[in-house]
Amino acid sequence: MSQSAVIRPGTAHLHTLDLRSRLRKSERAYKFKSLMLIAPLFLFVLVCFAFPIGTLLTRSVDNPDVNTALPATTQALATWKGKTLPGELAYAALVTDLANAKEKGQIGALSKRLSYEIPAYRTVINKTLRNLPDSSTVSKRDALIAVDSAWGELNYWKALKQASSTFTPYFLLAALDHRIDSATGSIVKADPNQSIYVDIFARTFYIGGVVTILCLLLGFPVAYWLATLPEGKSNLLMICVLLPFWTSLIVRTAAWVVLLQSDGLINRSLLFLGVIDAPVQLVFNRTGVIIAMTHVLLPFMILPLYSVMKSIPTNYVRAAISLGAHPFVAFWRVYVPQTFAGLAAGALLTFILAIGYYVTPALVGGAADQMVSYFVAFYTNKTVNWGMASALGSLLLIATLLLYGVYGKLTNPNQARS
Repeated sequence: MSQSAVIRPGTAHLHTLDLRSRLRKSERAYKFKSLMLIAPLFLFVLVCFAFPIGTLLTRSVDNPDVNTALPATTQALATWKGKTLPGELAYAALVTDLANAKEKGQIGALSKRLSYEIPAYRTVINKTLRNLPDSSTVSKRDALIAVDSAWGELNYWKALKQASSTFTPYFLLAALDHRIDSATGSIVKADPNQSIYVDIFARTFYIGGVVTILCLLLGFPVAYWLATLPEGKSNLLMICVLLPFWTSLIVRTAAWVVLLQSDGLINRSLLFLGVIDAPVQLVFNRTGVIIAMTHVLLPFMILPLYSVMKSIPTNYVRAAISLGAHPFVAFWRVYVPQTFAGLAAGALLTFILAIGYYVTPALVGGAADQMVSYFVAFYTNKTVNWGMASALGSLLLIATLLLYGVYGKLTNPNQARS
């Protein structure tokens, strides 16, 4: 043995420490390289997904309009108990704040936000601005009440204080057809003429459920057929299943408008075959929405089912038949239970995508067939009501995340067993 290969007893401990130090250094370098590789993807997810979603959730409870336009009034009402009208200080602060808000162009947002609490508040604000007391007025309270008697009513001041908080549950409650009563401070049902969102959510889930069931009824036999065909034919037909992914969603939806219209190919064919005597209304109604969405979402049902069915041995059914079971009984009791994971995953994936659809219902459906996503776009683009749009989007996001959690467990067998 050479002299250099001999480790002296006194240096063995130092040699072990040196090896451990180099090993830790190598591990740190490996982790750093791994982090640098995933850093672009992490930044992309953070900027394009996490930040917009966080902003969406924040805007659903954000309430800056009143406390920004009326800072002195908000401060004066902070300690107000709401049992009697506020003091002279609050009225004076309101006069000053209204004058400043008018100069800064904040009246529109202010009156819009207060009108959510009391619809007549916009008229009160505009009337007050036209007859705003000047600085020489001794009693701002008497002057404001003389301009509009609403300033002498307790519920207007309670609504003002309620709307002046930095965060508010107003939009989330409104998305569930509820509101906070300004007089009592309790949560009550919204007025019947404003209670529309629960029906919209019910409509969204109903259409999503019907589309999911139709995709299941159509997709199950197709997936089974693909799984039992020879590989060459199966791959060729799989291209036909994936073909819709290569076509724009708007193009596919527009094609259904052409096919389903009164003078379209489907009505003409039915008339030619004598099935109908007059054209049937198949577009700009719920029928057209369901047909078009089923066509668009069908591949999302077929693919999970196919992936599960492909892994099921065919000799199980043959063994059941050889033991005396009827072919249908063997298929139903032996084969179908093994497809439950793919069936549930495909159904949940299809349903999650269906409840968030916007383009297809907007182009093919009528006014009574629009889903939650349509109203999110409406409040975002037309009325610029970010709070209401964010609240509706947040509730839809919560429902999607809950369903996605179930979907994740169903598509992860190891996690489901543990």
